[in-house]
Amino acid sequence: MAFAIVGHRGAMAEAPENTIASYRVAEEVGVDELETDVRISADGQLFMLHDATLDRTAAGPEGQGLGPVAELTWAQISAVDVGGGERVPTLEQMYQATTRFVQLEIKDLAAIDGLTDFFPQHPEYAERTILTGFSVEAMATVAEKLPDIPRGIIVSKWTTAEAHPGGYRQLLKDTGSSRIHSGGEGLTADVVRRLHDEGFPVHGWPTRTEDDLRHWVELGVDGTTGDDPRTVQRWLAEALR
Repeated sequence: MAFAIVGHRGAMAEAPENTIASYRVAEEVGVDELETDVRISADGQLFMLHDATLDRTAAGPEGQGLGPVAELTWAQISAVDVGGGERVPTLEQMYQATTRFVQLEIKDLAAIDGLTDFFPQHPEYAERTILTGFSVEAMATVAEKLPDIPRGIIVSKWTTAEAHPGGYRQLLKDTGSSRIHSGGEGLTADVVRRLHDEGFPVHGWPTRTEDDLRHWVELGVDGTTGDDPRTVQRWLAEALR
């Protein structure tokens, strides 16, 4: 089975995260999948941003202190330089700039209604998307409203999945997930084999060091997410020698 390398927010080690420049670097590197985050503005524009505010990613003071992006108009959000002259892209701009399969992480429940309108108008984008998120509520909601798009629940550690009422199987059922994205705590090769036997791929995250990558390969997971996919590719080639 091929091991997938996923570009975290594009290739954020080489370009401002969740920007067209970052996605283009990830595409150039040849990632198997892109991971990115979707939110919605006060006037209904779907856009790509991890945080609830622009404070961390804004390149200058004019982008800071604006408050929650959910309360800002798209004109306000798109005016902010988030590094190197890059602007926050819309969801459609992200898809137009990419060709890879996309892990689209839902950061705001309010974005789901926008996605429910967006994807039926763009079936070609839906075909290369898996909807992801930490929120059981968000994943259950998209399972109901967008049942034809696959889903992947994210847990910061495997013990979180096991602690879900009814255990990890119920978590997968409650969210309609076809795969799970897990942090390393509590995840073992036996757990990965069991999930594979039950038909569920497993992605491990994050990969920040070569030791992280070797650990995921040893566990037998199906892929991993890294800020620097170019370097992760090199580590993977060395680990598989």
